[in-house]
Amino acid sequence: MAWVYLLIAAAFEVVFALATNATEGFTQLGPSLLTIAAAAGGIFFLSLALKTLDVGVGYTVWTGIGAVGTVVLGSLIFGEAMTVAKVLAFVLIIGGVLGLRLSAR
Repeated sequence: MAWVYLLIAAAFEVVFALATNATEGFTQLGPSLLTIAAAAGGIFFLSLALKTLDVGVGYTVWTGIGAVGTVVLGSLIFGEAMTVAKVLAFVLIIGGVLGLRLSAR
């Protein structure tokens, strides 16, 4: 169940980052409230995952999934550039996340 909690936490992390971008410096009420709720949800589910997972593994996987998800969705939603360097970085992050997942067994 810890890995399910971690995936939910990572989804909240992506929403948090994207909503933060949409707040325009916390001048937009809706995105600002979504940012706060997503941050709380992400931390809550991360804390559940860390009851079982090592903090080094859990936190790193959480931030890795959050980073990749944010860049991919930021590109789709906000039209941010997708470069070869970003794709290569995704591959490296995903490889690291998979390595940590396998090492946690």
